[in-house]
Amino acid sequence: MGIDPGTNLLGFGVIRIDGRNASFVDMGVLDMRKEKDHFAKLRELSAKMERLLDAYCPDELSIEAPFYGKNPQVMLKLGRAQGAAITAALRRGIPVTEYAPRKAKIAITGAGAASKEQVSTMIQKILDVRLNPEHLDATDALALAVCHYFHLTNPFYAARSSGDWKHFVEANPERVK
Repeated sequence: MGIDPGTNLLGFGVIRIDGRNASFVDMGVLDMRKEKDHFAKLRELSAKMERLLDAYCPDELSIEAPFYGKNPQVMLKLGRAQGAAITAALRRGIPVTEYAPRKAKIAITGAGAASKEQVSTMIQKILDVRLNPEHLDATDALALAVCHYFHLTNPFYAARSSGDWKHFVEANPERVK
């Protein structure tokens, strides 16, 4: 499961891994825009995340890391939303991996500055599905799930994230023939 955290809209995307194939399961947003009190939003976000995790029982959760923008208050609020989602996963024993937005965009489109529309288009091609998302936060969340899948299964990604091929071979002896 991938999560694109936000205090107003939190995107989620669920994929199924069958061997070496990823397929689309579901996506959507948790909409907290009607709730004005920030702490009430976090309580509601946490409860909705718990229901999502219980419904889909993901093996792993990938989540977008907060990034520094022009307004530090926005980053703080995103970090709180991220923390609520991470806590819900950790309470259930679900491992969590964090990805910078740029890293996820590179994994999906090849360009770290790709637009949300470009990410959505590529996700549809990768998963061979036609989507008409109301909110691009949902396809961003799918991109985080696919990014994590790529990092787990592709030796090029795994080698880069661990440093080099030597570390990849040591960590994955069963994958080397």
